[in-house]
Amino acid sequence: MKILKKKKSLVRSTKKTWSGRFDEPVSKLVQRYTASVEFDRRLAEYDIQGSFAHAQMLSATGIISAKDLVVIGKGLHQIQDEIQSGKFKWSLELEDVHLNIEKRLIDLVGDAGKRLHTARSRNDQIATDVRLYLRASIDNIISLIKNMQKAILELAEKHVDTVMPGFTHMQVAQPVSFGHHLMAYFEMLKRDVERLIDCRKRVNKLPLGAAALAGTSYPINRKMVAQKLGFEDICKNSLDAVSDRDFAIEFCACAALTMTHLSRLSEELILWMSPSFGFIKLNDRFCTGSSIMPQKKNPDVPELARGKTGRINGHLISLLTLIKAQPLAYNKDNQEDKEALFDTVDTLSETLRIYADIFNDIFINKDAMRDAAKCGYSTATDFADYLTKRKLPFRDAHEVVAKAVRYAEKKGCDLSMLTLHELQRFSPLVEQDIYSILTLDGSIKSRNQTGGTAPSQVRKAIKQAKKYIYLK
Repeated sequence: MKILKKKKSLVRSTKKTWSGRFDEPVSKLVQRYTASVEFDRRLAEYDIQGSFAHAQMLSATGIISAKDLVVIGKGLHQIQDEIQSGKFKWSLELEDVHLNIEKRLIDLVGDAGKRLHTARSRNDQIATDVRLYLRASIDNIISLIKNMQKAILELAEKHVDTVMPGFTHMQVAQPVSFGHHLMAYFEMLKRDVERLIDCRKRVNKLPLGAAALAGTSYPINRKMVAQKLGFEDICKNSLDAVSDRDFAIEFCACAALTMTHLSRLSEELILWMSPSFGFIKLNDRFCTGSSIMPQKKNPDVPELARGKTGRINGHLISLLTLIKAQPLAYNKDNQEDKEALFDTVDTLSETLRIYADIFNDIFINKDAMRDAAKCGYSTATDFADYLTKRKLPFRDAHEVVAKAVRYAEKKGCDLSMLTLHELQRFSPLVEQDIYSILTLDGSIKSRNQTGGTAPSQVRKAIKQAKKYIYLK
């Protein structure tokens, strides 16, 4: 008799929670194809959080007993310890993170564990888990962005007076402060943070209580669960709560924009590190060598960040395509949201972490930057502005300076190296003070408007940025 009971128990343990409806078991191939436990197990911490809050609510509303709540709490705590220590045994046959945890809970506490799933479905359970996970991920990513912004601020403050060429169309345009150039990326990242903060508001709504799709007949208290889990509100429509993943799509759009900004920065680092520019040097730990060319030092990290941006953009398109043709309510398609979402979070987080490290320890070749700014007649616009301030119409001034540049090109010298007599051949309005305008430092200092590259303006921008970072 004891042997017979053992056999029954063994058979029961291999059944699916929903197997009573079916005449034959799921094939091994289909099990592997449909199982998500290999990737959604990372949601275990959030699944346990949600389950305990749900149990507290069930007890408070009299749906389960206070005794059940105590044993469920102890069981979930033990499962959490097992997962964190690596002792938890994950089963592919149990499909997903939810059923793995539920099965272990039932093994530990018996019938109380079976009552935990009252008034909920895996549909609203997974929607809750993903929102809890994404909320925590957004908070972490915002922290990582601000760490990178701090590194940018420190570097910008050191190089307010460092002159570099500003480019348009990758041609030398006008001289700018390197600190000013860096602060452009600070502003991009600031907008990225603002988008994530806004996205978080829509992530931070509780789906639990929507059950499978239509809500539940049990007298639950959704607001109590929301409060315990730190959600600002509850999802208002049960169909929408379990079926849409627009909050995940919105996050991926925010992440794609952040990665795009980092990719632009990557492109500049790659260019600046090349011998043709020689503006910077990255430390060896961020580079690799060549298997055949011993002189090479390749900027692998920026190149990979640039490449990984394409993958993040792909995840955004993947999720948009995932949702576009789904009728209400939940469909199995939504299982495919997690790998794209998880990889987006991981890739963006790692990129931000390593970029903060790069900017905390980067060599800037100020001389190379200044020499490059002297090329390409970068103060030509200043010359035109000088003439315009002496009442020559700007279009005429533009023509005068263009001719002067052509003349200097033929001589093989910079505008500042032309004699006063030579410059006056192009306009009698030119006087001795032109040379203060044609210098790199003079050009930069003259752009003394809010948002301009004048060192005084850059210092103001850095001061305001520090208040944003450290006081907000």
